[in-house]
Amino acid sequence: MTSTPDRRRPRRRLALALLALVAATPGGAGEVWPDALRREAWAALAKGDGIAAEAALRKALAAGVSRELVAARMGEALIDQGDFVHAREWLGPGRFAAGEAAHGWRMLGRLEMAERNLAASDAAFARARTLSPDDSRLWVDIARLRYAAGQELAAVDAASHAVQLDPANVRALELRGLLVRDQYGLAAALPWFEQGLHDDQYDLALLGEYAATLGELGRAREMLVVTRQMIKQDPNDGRAWFLQATLAARAGDLPLARQMLNHAGPDALRIPAGLLLSGVLELEVGDTNLAVERLDLLARMQPHNAPARDLLARALTNTGNPALVIARFADEVASSAASPYLLTLVARAYEESGRRDLAAPLLDRAARSQSGAAQVIAEPVALGVLALRYADAPGDAGAAVPYVRKLLAEGNLAGGAAVAERIVANAPASSTAQALAADVRLLRGDLPGALDGYRRAAAVRLSDELMLRLVEVYVRAGDGAAARQVVSTALSATPRNRTALRLAAGFAAEDGNWAVAADTLLWLAANGHGRDARLEADLAAASARTGRRELSGEAARTAFRLQRCAPTASRALADTLGNTPRAQALRARADAAGKPVAQEQSHGGRNEERAPA
Repeated sequence: MTSTPDRRRPRRRLALALLALVAATPGGAGEVWPDALRREAWAALAKGDGIAAEAALRKALAAGVSRELVAARMGEALIDQGDFVHAREWLGPGRFAAGEAAHGWRMLGRLEMAERNLAASDAAFARARTLSPDDSRLWVDIARLRYAAGQELAAVDAASHAVQLDPANVRALELRGLLVRDQYGLAAALPWFEQGLHDDQYDLALLGEYAATLGELGRAREMLVVTRQMIKQDPNDGRAWFLQATLAARAGDLPLARQMLNHAGPDALRIPAGLLLSGVLELEVGDTNLAVERLDLLARMQPHNAPARDLLARALTNTGNPALVIARFADEVASSAASPYLLTLVARAYEESGRRDLAAPLLDRAARSQSGAAQVIAEPVALGVLALRYADAPGDAGAAVPYVRKLLAEGNLAGGAAVAERIVANAPASSTAQALAADVRLLRGDLPGALDGYRRAAAVRLSDELMLRLVEVYVRAGDGAAARQVVSTALSATPRNRTALRLAAGFAAEDGNWAVAADTLLWLAANGHGRDARLEADLAAASARTGRRELSGEAARTAFRLQRCAPTASRALADTLGNTPRAQALRARADAAGKPVAQEQSHGGRNEERAPA
């Protein structure tokens, strides 16, 4: 008799083995949460209330729920509280219950990203992706990691994928809107924010981005409606009060702006925008010491923020102690990147200290200063330290950029070029890397290569500095039409962009359309802070061409008062004085100091003195 093997026995043994494995797995499939505590913890996490979530999770632990089942959510709760040390205790070992593993690895990825361990973050997200490849929330985190690493184009792809996976994911829609805002301008981002608000009209983070974008577009009333809704939902929402403070400051109501900023609470002074607004407000109302404190903190937080340094220099000047200005900025004005405004303030401090021999060279540099297409930004960190940081993370544009800057500052153009090209090869989707490589190519005289890099960078985000570089390179390459198209595109996306309006006024002057140039410059002067000597000089020239003599004279006098040594200011004032001896003397001084204003205007006022509020 032929015997037939029982095929059910091996399957039964396999099933029993799997059950034994599940039983042996910490926090296995058989373990469940107490329903009430699970709902309490999940609701708190959904609101971002890490403290309440932690309390509910500790109750679950006390009720007998295993550490492995709680670990991922406890790590999330502690991240929400900013307690990264204790979050790592729960997430770092990687011991998560089977159903919680994908979430646990995602939370570890978020923790590593928060602590700037980008490679470790990428590895954690990769493990989460193998377990849950279609999790829209995970792809939002991956997009944020790509952006943090300078891989902006890859971030766009990841954010788009997150929206495709879940079109109702508010965080995915918010991030997509932010990236669209970088790529295509303010107006293009609004539909993404509005779509998210259609799905969740009470999401405070999304409401904040929506309000901020409306404000930048000049839609103040709509911004006010949105911020009032935010305050209605949460009277302690700091961002809503901060946005209202910004709105009040733009309207010139400084007492109200200060009051609103106080409502925003201490968290507003932990971010650069809050410190900047506070510093400007205190400077305007005359609280010089507080302005110095806030602006000094901002300048140290963002050492490459030139407007912040200029504001700090002005605040120190207002203390009446020139020694403070010299002590803080004497070394910095030795750099070729120092602004005309900073050069002027330090020169005046030397004059007040009786050291005219040191003041004269600075005033001469301020008068002749031009903002070239690519300037080397000073890096205070030692070259060896920057080299080590770059070696540790050769694919991180954030580590490569300061290293290249230091190499260039020390005259090593070949070394800087090699690193810049290497980072572009390793991170072709990085806008920062593309712009850096373009800068180096421009310094080496490679206009086509520079143009290619700037175009690639602008495809991700057309910053004001990048706009100036693109226009400069197009003009140098003889393609004025392309330069104008860059400005036109920027204005269609952000109609109130000051840099684009400044360039547009210059192009209008080139075309002989002095009325448009004058009106644009007048709007810029009226909506700025009245301390831009070059802008005032150009306004004087354009107004004179349109027959507005009174406006021309006022602008010329303002320009001369702000920067007496600048040839543009001297010539502007001379033109209002006719053929008087003083006018002749001013013209002679302007001719000796630099090019005539008409020649400089041909580049759209690019060499303006940038003196912020």
